[in-house]
Amino acid sequence: MKLTGIKVLDLSLFLPGPLLTQMMGDHGAEVIKLEPINGGEPNRVIGPKRGDTTVYFANTHRGKKSVQINLKTEEGKELALRLAAEADVVIEAFRPGVAARLGMDYESIKVRNPSVVYASLSAFGQTGPYVKKPAHDLATEAYAGVLSTNLGFDGKPAMPAIPSADMQSSMIGLSAILMALLRRKDTNEGDYIDLAMMDSLLACVPNNLGSVFADKKPPIVKEERTWGGYAMYNIYETQDNKYIVLGASEMHFAVELLNKFERPDLIPFCEPPPGPTQDPAKAFFTETFLTKTQAQWVEWFEDVNVAFAPVNDLRQGADDPQIRAREMIVEDESGQEHIGIPIKFKNEPGTINFKSPGLGEHNIEMARRVGFTEDEIAAMKNKGVFGAN
Repeated sequence: MKLTGIKVLDLSLFLPGPLLTQMMGDHGAEVIKLEPINGGEPNRVIGPKRGDTTVYFANTHRGKKSVQINLKTEEGKELALRLAAEADVVIEAFRPGVAARLGMDYESIKVRNPSVVYASLSAFGQTGPYVKKPAHDLATEAYAGVLSTNLGFDGKPAMPAIPSADMQSSMIGLSAILMALLRRKDTNEGDYIDLAMMDSLLACVPNNLGSVFADKKPPIVKEERTWGGYAMYNIYETQDNKYIVLGASEMHFAVELLNKFERPDLIPFCEPPPGPTQDPAKAFFTETFLTKTQAQWVEWFEDVNVAFAPVNDLRQGADDPQIRAREMIVEDESGQEHIGIPIKFKNEPGTINFKSPGLGEHNIEMARRVGFTEDEIAAMKNKGVFGAN
């Protein structure tokens, strides 16, 4: 696999860092998860469980090794530093300054491992006036202005369906780490990566900043091209209180659909620009789609060359034939479902290790690997260096 032989020490918690390192693990990296003494990774107890393991934890920690260490003990810190000394990649997601207080910051680890690729992932980054502010995904979306564009049918900001800041910082972080590893092959030098969730959000909206940059004004959301301004790129309710979408605003789709509806007179109202000039076509679609159920519209559109889709719920999405054909939902030997691998290489494809580690399952194995003797390990147990064995 592409990352076979790469060792990763993961000090991060919740979603962005753990998902990033799981992606690396799916492609061959050895990922050692360092878990805190006070209960370990929070994902272990968030949300529904299958047996003893939450779905959230299984979705972010499969195939990893778990070491639970009290970093406030000298022995615990030494164990963590020895693990970092042999790692190719270290990632942490503490508030800025915490890693340094724990002695696990880039400068401390670089002393032992000059070629390490070290990534810090935080809400606002390691610099700037917000550096000390506590925040998760939602707050960064609010500060960045992105949440103001996520409007419900009532025109008010709605809770976002996807934690965009978490996900984008995770994937941009993965890209950054792989860039640094690629460069290291030529220079034998590591690097430090400062990842901010809020930075990642702004990088996601290059197509929505037209009025922001050109006119120095916020957009009128419902008139924007990708936020409801086009009749052919919109969400419509059906007779059974479900929804469908028209998902492409190119004019040839409008011509196809409106001729099928025998309303060619409405074709000009689908032409650019987005906004109020589209209202007659929107009104027609709104009225028309209320005349049939979602299932009936799915059948009606079967042979129509228009970007159309039913709005599935997540269970329906998981069962969608395209999702299944692409193995984005897969099952283990016991029949439990898991998210598949989105990066699909022809050569050396990724492989899923479905096993999620028990809390501190690999404490002793990792301590032995980095040179602690049996007597030292026994003393560490007695002193409370390990949270679990």
